[in-house]
Amino acid sequence: METKKEKSKFSKVLSAFGGYWRDLGIALKEGDIWVKLSTIFMGAGYIARKQIIKGIIVMIIEVLFILMCIFFAAPYLSKFGTLGTVRREQVFDPVTMQSSTNDYDNSFLILLNSIIALFVIFIFVLFWIRNIKSSYEIEKASKTKGMHVNTFREDLKELVGANFHLTLLSLPVLGVVLMNILPILVLIAIAFTNYDQQHMPPSDLFTWVGFSNFAKLFTNTITSSFSYAFGKVLSWTLIWAFLATFTTFFGGILFAKLVNSKLTKFPKFWRTCFIIAIAVPQFVTLLLVRNFFGDSGIVNSICSSVGITSFLKSIGLVREHLNYIPFLTDPHWAKFMIVIINIWVGIPYQMLIATGVLMNIPTDQIESAKIDGATDMQAFWHITMPYILFIQGPALITDFVKNINNFNVIYLLTQDVYVTGDQALANANAKEVDLLVTWLFRLTNENYNYKMASVIGIFVFVICAVFTIISFTRMISGDKEEVYQ
Repeated sequence: METKKEKSKFSKVLSAFGGYWRDLGIALKEGDIWVKLSTIFMGAGYIARKQIIKGIIVMIIEVLFILMCIFFAAPYLSKFGTLGTVRREQVFDPVTMQSSTNDYDNSFLILLNSIIALFVIFIFVLFWIRNIKSSYEIEKASKTKGMHVNTFREDLKELVGANFHLTLLSLPVLGVVLMNILPILVLIAIAFTNYDQQHMPPSDLFTWVGFSNFAKLFTNTITSSFSYAFGKVLSWTLIWAFLATFTTFFGGILFAKLVNSKLTKFPKFWRTCFIIAIAVPQFVTLLLVRNFFGDSGIVNSICSSVGITSFLKSIGLVREHLNYIPFLTDPHWAKFMIVIINIWVGIPYQMLIATGVLMNIPTDQIESAKIDGATDMQAFWHITMPYILFIQGPALITDFVKNINNFNVIYLLTQDVYVTGDQALANANAKEVDLLVTWLFRLTNENYNYKMASVIGIFVFVICAVFTIISFTRMISGDKEEVYQ
């Protein structure tokens, strides 16, 4: 059944895509001279049908686009294939006894501005197609009785009336384009270059290298251990995301059940404690915890004085030559402590969400189940949990994706504390406790290896996108509202 639905959706998308180009072909084929002329002089179709203001605005946009192509797009796009050939040099003038800088190429500016220019061209092509279709619609309206096409004034009225939602969405969409879409396009482009510390603009140039960076991520060589590091970091990232998501999720539910239980005394006090824990900034909490669990921290002092350190040595969990527990300096201990500390940090927030959900569970279903002989545990697993998963399904997926990119917990707990003993990881500027996102951060901010960071960034995006799409279509698809009403 699901497969048929998915095929139906896919066929609708293909049909809409085909219809888009079919309508353009019909407009070009059946349109009159003014429609055909509007392919060159945009606005001609409007002016011919006495929609002068629309025609003038469209023609101004066309003129601005042409000027943009001449003075902005052309100079950068002409160098886009090489990303520049002239290096930055200091030229000494013996006459003036001064040094001057030559007219050099900046590879990053060429890349960035070329992508912006290509994106503007793409948007303009869509606008050009819409202009042709609209001119054809006006032509048909002039020949067909009862068919009406809005004037410029009517369009303005609709933008503050029936189509006011489009007006409200214009700024957010612009923000998404500037802050999300364009940076992602630049990220993808950099992944196909050799942009690193040895090729750093403006003092040096970088150029296209094709898929060599991607090959480096999957091929171990004598000079590169990125493949080994990627496998290690990716596996830990997925394990961490799973543990961090489900421990806090189920822990929050259990604590919510506990706090809201009739047997629990002073429930308001316990809720207040959890709210206070949320109110403290996370970076403050994590930095304090890092100091507490340091090799010379207060926790190690207490463990040593009460004999816990000696006991852990006797059972082989702490090496004999150590006089402390390596909470954040041993790879196994560090991973365990990161998960435990995240539980402490994440449960209060999940508990408050679960409390709100539990308060809205249909009590008649639980009462009916108990009348039929169900125990409290059976009612919890067969009624309460399915309801919580139905309500919090999207949030659970979001939390998993967020934990894949959970920079704060990993970085703040291990930065300047954890030192890797794995030389292969160190050669790739990675650590055993790194997530893909913290590895990416180290590559850019500490090692200026932008090319490999971009490749990793693409894989982070793909992993998050694939998991989100699959989870939303499988986990919360269908209409289940009536089950809980």
